[in-house]
Formats: sequence, C-alpha cells, structure tokens
Amino acid sequence: MQIIKATEDRLEALAALFNDYRGHYEQASDIAGAKAFLSERLRQQDSVIYLAIDGDEVVGFTQLYPVFSSIGMKKAWILNDLFVVPEARRKGAARELIAAARNMGVESASRYLMLQTHWSNEKARALYESTGWKLDEDFAYYYLSL
Repeated sequence: MQIIKATEDRLEALAALFNDYRGHYEQASDIAGAKAFLSERLRQQDSVIYLAIDGDEVVGFTQLYPVFSSIGMKKAWILNDLFVVPEARRKGAARELIAAARNMGVESASRYLMLQTHWSNEKARALYESTGWKLDEDFAYYYLSL
C-alpha cells in the first residue's frame, strides 16, 4: 500500500471514490459535481487529500480541512472524510491514511486533529481508538444547519 498526497492528475480516480463515499451516506451520484468540488479543493489548497494506492489502483482517501485553535494559537485539522473501497478493507489502507494525516499534523506544528463518526459505526470507532484517537467526553457539539 502506498500513500500519496492527491494532485489534479489523480482527479478522475479520486472523484469516483468520493462519489462512492457520498453514496455510502445516501447522497445521489454526481461524478461531475465530485470532480468540480475536489478540483476546487486542490486548486485552492483549502484541504489536504491523501490517496491509498494498491498496485495501480486508488483504493481509498482521506480529506482534512484546516481550522484554528484560538486557545492554543495553532492550526488544527478536521479529518472530515475517510473511505476505503469494500474490497480493499482490512488491508491496512485506513490505518496508513490515518498515519499520513497524523504525520501531516505533526509536520505542520498543529495542535490537534479531530473527527466525528456516527455512534453506530463500531468498526470505525474501533479503528480510531486503536490508532490513538480519544473520545471527547467533555464538550457538547452543536450544529446550525444553513
């Protein structure tokens, strides 16, 4: 398994994975929209995307968005997306993508990485906890839909 930072030359494969990822969350298929969204993220450099490659095939990705910690006066990152195609799961891709995200956080002198997952996603929660992530039990998170 090879982990690389995504660039525009891998946009086709990334957009297909991203479309499948969105489908997992019951979103309508939209390859053109996925390409446009991801191309903009890459061009604007407002997210960092890593790809997991097995042989010649892109089998997974993670996307992180920057935020800032006012208290810590440092950058922080939201690990917003993590997806591995079903046939490539349990081969270490997700762990390696998480490791790449962690390394990027360390290298950018960031305060923390954060993520969220559904309570019912026991496999993901077990993976995160096994790679050092801690469940926040101190803060209540609120959302305002716009």
